[in-house]
Amino acid sequence: MTTLGFLYPGHFAEDDFPRMETLFDAVRLVVNHTAIDEDAYRTDVLMRAGAPERLAAGVEDLQRAGVECVVWASSAGSFLYGWEGGHEQIAALARAAGVPASSTSFGFVHAVRELGAARVAVATTYPEHIADLFTDFLHSAGVEVTATRTAALASATEAARWGPDQVRELAEAADRPDAEVVLLPDTALHTVSYVTELEELLGKPVLTGNQVTAREGLRLADRRAWSPRLGRIFAAREAPPAPVTRWGEGRAWAHGGRKGRSGKQAEPGRRRE
Repeated sequence: MTTLGFLYPGHFAEDDFPRMETLFDAVRLVVNHTAIDEDAYRTDVLMRAGAPERLAAGVEDLQRAGVECVVWASSAGSFLYGWEGGHEQIAALARAAGVPASSTSFGFVHAVRELGAARVAVATTYPEHIADLFTDFLHSAGVEVTATRTAALASATEAARWGPDQVRELAEAADRPDAEVVLLPDTALHTVSYVTELEELLGKPVLTGNQVTAREGLRLADRRAWSPRLGRIFAAREAPPAPVTRWGEGRAWAHGGRKGRSGKQAEPGRRRE
């Protein structure tokens, strides 16, 4: 069983995580809630939520659960620190937790790279000045943002109340033909239940806050997970090992080759004629 730890600010769309857990095989997602001073999409409030001492205070329960890594499950609470500051934030979290650490913002970067994409569209619930800082963060990672659409909500509570129709409308408004992927960064949005519907609607991969947060934990734990119901980023299985046709051939390969039926040594990776 692979056990992944997540620090989630407040209580908004954290029920996405048990939904994802049911879709993975032998993966446990442990969520611990961190305190927030105020539910407001303001720069000062969001940066306080991601302060190193605030995150460090939340790791003890995760340590007792035996997690293999910790992910700070907040987009704005990480990208507002900038590219360098974001690295410092997760380095401090790793020291406090004693295991590898990351954040949702870096999860987006790694997921975009995994998809082989270079251009994205951003559909966000944040006010415009905060959305601009997410764009800056992506630019620092070498990701081009072709368009950004903001809903300019005031709080995570408002985002958590959104249903599929509102999310769909925002994603469609943000999408552009030259965007290879559409990003919905807010972890307060419920999206896990209908990621595949969004992808069918837009005809391209969709990455959402809680989805990429879970994937980032899997990446840190070096664990692959397959679940097409969570979108294209989870749709590829690992190739199974090549079959061994006769007992003992694997040992022969391990020692630099194997003998064919003629008794001659065959080179590894070469087909016998």
